[in-house]
Amino acid sequence: MRFVPAADADFEALLALRIAAMRESLERIGRFDPARARERFAAGFAPEHTRHILVNGERVGFVVVKPQEGALVLDHLYIASGAQGQGIGAAVLLEVFAQADAAGLPVRVGALRDSDSNRFYLRHGFELIERAEFDNYYRRPARIQPRIASGLHRVP
Repeated sequence: MRFVPAADADFEALLALRIAAMRESLERIGRFDPARARERFAAGFAPEHTRHILVNGERVGFVVVKPQEGALVLDHLYIASGAQGQGIGAAVLLEVFAQADAAGLPVRVGALRDSDSNRFYLRHGFELIERAEFDNYYRRPARIQPRIASGLHRVP
């Protein structure tokens, strides 16, 4: 697996992946609207924070991580349905966690209340901090690894 930076020209492909990933969950609560999905994605689209997820050279998803108010916000994490269940999402989270922990920052994420992603985030160490009408909001605290400077700390 590797990450490749996204560009403005990737908008349509990323939007299509997002719509495909969210469609079932949004239909379940009667809120699927492709025009609204386009507007919401366009309003927050930030190619500088967006990375394609490639496996064996093929794009299987994308991730958006934005710095915001003393945290990293996992704004989007979508894996194509044919690539789900293979540990790709978990591997992406490990990369996000490493970035956050290196900076000493927590990670925040929101998930549609009836989405399977809620179980995924809970399984990976996120804590539910707020329930809204349509979304749940989670936080994963920073886990700073203490550095051992040579000569300062010795193991007996």
